[in-house]
Amino acid sequence: MLDNLRKDLRGAIDKIVKSNSVDKETIIQLKKDIQRSLIMSDVEAGLVVSLTKRLQQRALDETPPPGLSRKKHIIKILYEELSSLLGDEYTLEVPKDKTMRILLLGIQGSGKTTTCAKLSKILHDKGNTVGVIGADNYRPGALVQLKTMCDKAKTEVYGNETNQDADDIVKRGLEHFKDTCDVIIIDTAGRHRRESDLLDEMRSISKVAQPDLTILVIDGTVGQQCFAQSKAFHETAPVGGIIVTKLDGSGKGGGALAAAAATGARIMFISNGERIDDLVPFSPTRFVGRMLDMGDIQAILDLAKKLENVADGNRAKRIYRGKMSLIDFLEEIESVTSAGSLKNMLDSIPMFAGQVNDKRMEDIDANMEKWRYMIQSMTEEEQMNPDMINRSRTKRISRGAGCTERDVKNMIKNYNSTKTMIKSNKGRKMPDLMRRMGLG
Repeated sequence: MLDNLRKDLRGAIDKIVKSNSVDKETIIQLKKDIQRSLIMSDVEAGLVVSLTKRLQQRALDETPPPGLSRKKHIIKILYEELSSLLGDEYTLEVPKDKTMRILLLGIQGSGKTTTCAKLSKILHDKGNTVGVIGADNYRPGALVQLKTMCDKAKTEVYGNETNQDADDIVKRGLEHFKDTCDVIIIDTAGRHRRESDLLDEMRSISKVAQPDLTILVIDGTVGQQCFAQSKAFHETAPVGGIIVTKLDGSGKGGGALAAAAATGARIMFISNGERIDDLVPFSPTRFVGRMLDMGDIQAILDLAKKLENVADGNRAKRIYRGKMSLIDFLEEIESVTSAGSLKNMLDSIPMFAGQVNDKRMEDIDANMEKWRYMIQSMTEEEQMNPDMINRSRTKRISRGAGCTERDVKNMIKNYNSTKTMIKSNKGRKMPDLMRRMGLG
């Protein structure tokens, strides 16, 4: 399901990118392509219609901010609407007036035990006292593994390897941690000889635990199978959140979309490695970018937001009339670096993705850092009117910034070419701009 969806959506985007112009017919065709892709991937028809209706309306009505081409603006809209399928970013809030109980579910091999320890560390680092109950006595060594991992998270684990009654372990664990923890996490078994036995045990444990939140842990590499798994667990113990594991390899995490569709639950975290710290909050926008092999679109969205914020101001008008000061230049640098690493930003643009190696990116980041120090070492008059910077001023600026006079001259040269570029192209030719700034 997800492979076809990825291919079809990428094809729709390529049509926009390669088109000579973007008119009403192009947008209508994009709408039809997206509808076909989503419906063939079993996304609910009513949801598809409402999503693509918003896509078409926004693409026709919205005006791109200065500095963002119409094509990129439409791609931005598409990302935002696709991301809406997965809901907003989730914040795990711990109540102050009671102990929060979290129940973890999932099949064997999904990374549930490791995730339990990672989640406990996140909660511990936020100032919560956390207790963990190990209720998986089906898998040999599960309790030892859980205790080893939770030691790294400074979390106490309750368990009993000789007790084969999972319900009793949970009951005794809740009594053990009573009134001493802000959060209690319950790790459960993921394998039985028969699937029905596993689901029966989950149903029974849920009744004993009475969780405030049930989290389904899924393997992000299993793809289409995840829909049926998630649906079965959800019908047994209503799922309120999802954690997707194993996103550190080649897998694109397609199972996340299937799980969200099957349960209606929000994806809370994703795991991208085996270390105790490798659990991060889920971003629907970043996930969509990865799924479509187009990098991290968040940097582009942040840049677009930055441009939108200044679109109606005097600064934007000044920049695009070719009257950009060095302060404006510095703020444009900051708008790039504050949106994430420059490599992420370039990787999110199809024409740059994978074209700049890590060493080159390190050189670029270092260059931008030097420019910042140079501009900050100038007087306000020099920042507003760099033409007045003579040899003696250059020498003073280089000393203040800890660089050479040649570095200062090169920065001013890049500033002048960028100013000319923006004035002549109205900020719409990103590749040329990057090359002239020495970044392409």
